[in-house]
Amino acid sequence: MKPQDFPKEIRPYLQPSHQGRLIYRCLGCQAEFGIEKLAYVCPQCGQVLLIYDLNSDRLKEISGELWQRIFDYRRMLNLDALKGIYRYHEFIGPVIPLEAVIYLGEGHTPIIEANPSLQDKIGVRFYFKNDGQNPSASFKDRGMASALSYINFMLQKGYLSEVLAICASTGDTSAAAALYASYLPGVKSAVLLPHKKVTPQQLSQPLGSGATVFEIPGVFDDCMKIVEALSDNYNVALLNSKNAWRILGQESYSYEIAQDLEYDLSNAVVVLPIGNAGNITAVMSGFLKFYEAGIIDVLPKIVGVQSEHANPVYRYYLEPDENNRKFVPLTVKSSVAQAAMIGNPVSMPRVIHLVKRYNKLAGGSKTFFVEVSEQNIMDCELLANRNGHIACPQGGESLAGLMAAQKRGVVDSQDVAVLDSTAHTIKFAGFQEMYFGQQFPPDYNITPKRDLINTPVYVHPEDLDKVPAPGRPLAGEALDHFVKRVAAEIAGMLELKKV
Repeated sequence: MKPQDFPKEIRPYLQPSHQGRLIYRCLGCQAEFGIEKLAYVCPQCGQVLLIYDLNSDRLKEISGELWQRIFDYRRMLNLDALKGIYRYHEFIGPVIPLEAVIYLGEGHTPIIEANPSLQDKIGVRFYFKNDGQNPSASFKDRGMASALSYINFMLQKGYLSEVLAICASTGDTSAAAALYASYLPGVKSAVLLPHKKVTPQQLSQPLGSGATVFEIPGVFDDCMKIVEALSDNYNVALLNSKNAWRILGQESYSYEIAQDLEYDLSNAVVVLPIGNAGNITAVMSGFLKFYEAGIIDVLPKIVGVQSEHANPVYRYYLEPDENNRKFVPLTVKSSVAQAAMIGNPVSMPRVIHLVKRYNKLAGGSKTFFVEVSEQNIMDCELLANRNGHIACPQGGESLAGLMAAQKRGVVDSQDVAVLDSTAHTIKFAGFQEMYFGQQFPPDYNITPKRDLINTPVYVHPEDLDKVPAPGRPLAGEALDHFVKRVAAEIAGMLELKKV
């Protein structure tokens, strides 16, 4: 739709005009720094950073109702820079000019309502938000679109020249980082992966995008320590969620949910897995921004989910008295939710900070944390996908988390839940194969259920002496006999009735 075709009162707002004043703010000592240099931690105390807009009060000069209309009309704009996460430009990156925005098709992933049968089984109305339908097939593209748009802006301004982008990954981050870096001339990428802890599909992605890939002994937390050492001592651009620009981009997840639910979040529950804690940080931050601007009038419940094999955040919040809480990193065990298999989340300080702020503004507890078993994660993934979804193991973790939250009384039948499926199920096809083949190693603690196992059936009737083969097709009477016999065999197995 062309700008001249929009209502006159909306046209002035279609293309962003808000001039933000973004700064880094330390969560430890509260020191503030300009964004003219890449920064990941506070140079004074070493704590992680968040990005704040010192001009954000100007956003409140527009009514919440008008903001809703602006975003709804922008959805019809045919302008690449505003098609993706920067539809919400004023709330994500108001210093980024539209000509610096990198758009590869990320954002605006659909929320798909579960069918009546599955909703009846679970006992609550819910949707999956399919973030696996992003360009690199995971939610990480939201953060990379923001981080690489910022780098592109810095290159255009002359603040940077050659850039080597680097990250540690459990698979999805590396795929997204390599993809977005490859789009920008002058930007190269390198990724560190835990050896044999990434699926073949995920490993192939950064390789295909031209990144230099290093496999490191250990787990993600070990890779992250090395990447942090590199970013502390060398001129590299860190692309993990320690990078606060990643958090900004991932806030778009919240904005999309608000828009898709017509900005009515009175009974909304958002359920998402916790890995490095960047995503739950972004989700809370995004809803807070919309709430403070009057775009939504209530903060939804947020349920963070962790596997029993990687649950440091859940353990932290087991202590009811926040004054007695102490975060203790842990050694993770093998998990099908590989993207969430992190024992020392980089964004934990952000979680602690934002949970306090979120609950305070909500007027009571609106953030909850649950743990689930590996068995439930895998069973729930398969259950969802047998009912029309494309959930990854992390999506299965979200469904298992919804059920755990119900048992605790956090979620009731009046709520409407949005479950995060962080990546496409195809990335994790190997876990499904292990389940169907009953080949899970003991350390996963998964026993496949017979009613969820599905394997191909080879059909070759014993009385068939001639069958087709590559380069040796059948013809005539032999082909007719083959078709008739195999069709009859399949009809018998399916108990079909003749017409």
